[in-house]
Amino acid sequence: MTDTLDATSTGGPVRPSRSRLRPLGPDEVRIVGGFWEAKQTLNATAIIDHCLTWMERIGWIGNFDRAAAGTVAEHHDGIEFVDSEVYKLLEAMAWELGRTQDPDLESTYRSLVARVASAQEPDGYLHTSFGREGQRPRFSGLEWGHELYCFGHLFQAAVARVRTGHLDLIVDVARRLADLVYTEFGPDGRDAICGHPEIEPALAELGRALSEPRYLELARIFVERRGRKRLKTNLFQSSEYFLDDVPVRDADVLRGHAVRAEYLAAGAVDVATEFGDTGLLDAVKRQWTNTLAARTYLTGGVGSHHQNEEFGSDYELPADRAYAETCAAIGSVMLSWRLLLESGEAKYADLIERTLLNAVLVSPSEEGTAFYYANTLHQRTLGSVPAADELSERAEASLRAPWFEVSCCPTNVARTLASVQSYFATASTDGIQIHQFGDLDIATTVSGAPVRVRVRSGGYPFDGRISITVEADDELELSVRIPSWADGAVASIGDETLQPEDGNVRWRGTFAPDEPLLLDLPMAPRVTYPDPRIDALRGTAAVERGPLVLCAESTDLPDGTHVDAIRLDPANPPTATATGSSASVSIVAPPSSGWPYGSAPDADVRSSTVVELRPYFRWANRGPSTMRVFIPLDGE
Repeated sequence: MTDTLDATSTGGPVRPSRSRLRPLGPDEVRIVGGFWEAKQTLNATAIIDHCLTWMERIGWIGNFDRAAAGTVAEHHDGIEFVDSEVYKLLEAMAWELGRTQDPDLESTYRSLVARVASAQEPDGYLHTSFGREGQRPRFSGLEWGHELYCFGHLFQAAVARVRTGHLDLIVDVARRLADLVYTEFGPDGRDAICGHPEIEPALAELGRALSEPRYLELARIFVERRGRKRLKTNLFQSSEYFLDDVPVRDADVLRGHAVRAEYLAAGAVDVATEFGDTGLLDAVKRQWTNTLAARTYLTGGVGSHHQNEEFGSDYELPADRAYAETCAAIGSVMLSWRLLLESGEAKYADLIERTLLNAVLVSPSEEGTAFYYANTLHQRTLGSVPAADELSERAEASLRAPWFEVSCCPTNVARTLASVQSYFATASTDGIQIHQFGDLDIATTVSGAPVRVRVRSGGYPFDGRISITVEADDELELSVRIPSWADGAVASIGDETLQPEDGNVRWRGTFAPDEPLLLDLPMAPRVTYPDPRIDALRGTAAVERGPLVLCAESTDLPDGTHVDAIRLDPANPPTATATGSSASVSIVAPPSSGWPYGSAPDADVRSSTVVELRPYFRWANRGPSTMRVFIPLDGE
């Protein structure tokens, strides 16, 4: 294949052929400073290399070398789906190369792709755990084998390469594999699905990127086959766990394994958008709405069951047992982004912001070399620092761990941060839409005419003052989201104050370069109370500041004080600090009767103090601590 791509298919991770809003590619929108630039730099300088180093050291990349040499059946490192981690790393590298064009990373990337490609079979099949003599046959364990799941991540890695301007080896590998999958599982193939959805959105996007309708058709087939209880279940994993209990278009809420549910819903939106299937699209919108209303944590995280990594029932959202897997948060962003592109509704961008800043960014450490897999909202015991050179259980690490036996989250974080600019802005036939805030430079076209937009946010998400400058010869409409939390936000251009409508402010006209749209979002801390139907949180409250969820850490309390001993005074409003809030709290003495019940509703107040509440995504970066987001109210 050629090593370059003509101007046929650009854009970010998602590019529908039809949608209300057009996503911008890495050549059209760039993060150029501030908070998010620091996160992308951390990803480029630490996280990507950390993932590569670990997978080389523990043999996951070496599996491809052994597969090419014919020895992998005798020695395979890791579980069945470790191939997918290599593919997610390749996707992260491709997006990063689209952002920086780093020559050393390009060399590393090409070398890794060549090693992957060397393991591909003549008919296109590519998996290091199945299909060779001495291994299980191909597609012999679709419930747990994750073959199609792994293929999906390879397809998304290929999409990233196409969308950053290349048609080279990884695209050829993906095309040959996708052709095989179509033959095996298409209209004339086996009537089956994968136990872990992922191939559905991946096939849809590969079909869009390569203008191959067969891949889109196969994505539709996989979505429609779901819900017929074809996958084998056991005592612990039901059809609901696999999202195989009811057809996608008949479900009312996301359920079962949280990552599976989010990925499947994302693929269903892709299919519905491409085929004009309003019934399927309405079903996913209904599921999104009901899940947000009753099955989503304050951070945007989802999944309250450690058992099976599943959603709980409605309002079953215990803070101390939150699973809230990092990958499920990323899946939520993927789903909300597709719904935003299709509808233009600000509520989807609201959830993206909440989830990215709180449920995703909590995973990586400030050094980018350790990660949370599961994300509790209430840590009762001091964690222990995991060994720097040992694998950790995925959900059992009490502090961020360098790597996991199932290490899907670090590579997912890497690919998300490398392409995060894609979520910030879109274009339409008559304007530009700003959905997220940061320091951005946008250079694109609206109805064929060049447009440049400069967004400067100062210290967002800690400071709410934002300036947006537009350079365009023709009249256009600029739409800017007003976050749902931002009561009292002020937007203006020149002497005109803009009024929000449907979650956005809009101004249409010819822009003057020296007259920016100014936005001032309120950043005063606010107390947030849980729905009384969330039994585990009755009598508590959380504090938020701007888009950030805050938390109390024992590190900021008097020596020896546990976070469970503090009570928040609702009559004494918290005040803003540079990045969080100061709150007045009482410290109570725990009961000492030897029996955890009594006639008094609470323990005696021992003292009071002012505690610094810090952004949740930063917790546990100063050593082991106890932590809580929802704090009991004084007197409750």
